[in-house]
Amino acid sequence: MEEPQLLHSVTDSVATVVIRHPAKRNAMTAAMWAALPPLLDALAGDPGVRALVLTGAGGTFCAGADISTLRGSPLEAQRLSVAAEEALAAFPKPVLAVIRGDCVGGGAQLAAACDLRFTERGARFGVTPAKLGIVYPASATRRLVSLVGPATAKYLLFSGELIDAERALRTGLVDEVLPEGELEGRVAEFTRVLVSRSQLTQAAAKEFADGRADRDAHWSEQARGSGDAAEGVAAFLERRQPRFTWSVPTPG
Repeated sequence: MEEPQLLHSVTDSVATVVIRHPAKRNAMTAAMWAALPPLLDALAGDPGVRALVLTGAGGTFCAGADISTLRGSPLEAQRLSVAAEEALAAFPKPVLAVIRGDCVGGGAQLAAACDLRFTERGARFGVTPAKLGIVYPASATRRLVSLVGPATAKYLLFSGELIDAERALRTGLVDEVLPEGELEGRVAEFTRVLVSRSQLTQAAAKEFADGRADRDAHWSEQARGSGDAAEGVAAFLERRQPRFTWSVPTPG
């Protein structure tokens, strides 16, 4: 039996993290939750990485937390899941969740922490702590509300019911729904767009969208010294692709 693990690779400036636990539909074990923050830190510090894709192995994104790991210490398991969620939300470059099959419980928690979510028809979404008597974390609840609004968030949290991809799109839980067989191509196309754009614009926009208005002065200073705006204008006037040079600073 294959060990549950997080796989990762980097191709054409896009890092891909794959949730792999085939015996339990890619449910996250305590060890997998704990492994995600340091993995994200390493990828964030790689200057060759300009975007991140999070997905699941096979035909499932993530069926939630591995319930067997909740025995004895559910609060510790929740602490690990929140730390992983926060690390994903704080990743300084664009993060795209690529979803097939079930995206449930802890899987939905991870997907909501990504910047964007692309999915395939036939996927199912649910937030299921009410089935286990678990209090859903405040951070995850706030992110869910910011995506779908209070009424839909309460529907999902109160009932634990699953919704289909079309309803997830209508409510704002996902950004695009693709026919079967077209998701991979669309993701490749969109990530090419992401890595061609200004990291300065993306990093600032991510912080502002997440409510960091206190960082306005910081980003104004970064913009003045970056040269990205001058390059963007020159490329536009010369009818060529821009070559942006600002990159997210390496930690430390």
